[in-house]
Amino acid sequence: MRKLVYYIGTSVDGRIGGPAGEADFYPVGDEEQAAAYAASVNARYPETVPTALRPLAGLDGSPNLRFDTVLMGHNTYRQALAHGAPSPYAHLRQYVLSRTLDSAPDPAVTVAGGDPLTLVRDLKRQQGQDIWLCGGGRVAAALLPELDELIVKSYPVVAGAGIPLFDGEFDPTRFRPTARETFANGVLVTWFEAVR
Repeated sequence: MRKLVYYIGTSVDGRIGGPAGEADFYPVGDEEQAAAYAASVNARYPETVPTALRPLAGLDGSPNLRFDTVLMGHNTYRQALAHGAPSPYAHLRQYVLSRTLDSAPDPAVTVAGGDPLTLVRDLKRQQGQDIWLCGGGRVAAALLPELDELIVKSYPVVAGAGIPLFDGEFDPTRFRPTARETFANGVLVTWFEAVR
């Protein structure tokens, strides 16, 4: 069965974005460190690079290695729209989970306004690669019962405020670390699997 995987970057204090959705405060190191880090994560998960940036990253035409579907919340999608990307991951099946958005400006993006758990369970039963949850915190909290794996890129910075990694009710849910990798730029990537 397909897995739902939350692959996300966060600050040390668990913020996936600033108060207005900013993500430009994450330190990536000097040019050499940043290039080595990007090359490593892009080689593992090339499909997580937005379509418009894939040629710049040398990934144009690269196959999807892990994911063929992406889920994002309304605010995550609004960030893409603000950057002129109505179909930010055109190389994937794209779903926006929103109760306020009726449709997307691009027909390749499906807006799902119903129960997100029902959608994920239906997607998991379909054939294909894993499902990537790319953000945000409220969607992650809503989908916590169906999250199979977390891949957390922890950047060495404290945000102080902003969008939390999970933004929901108190609901302790156990995960176990399965791997960890530290990069020269200070980023720590940890892989977790759900304990069920």
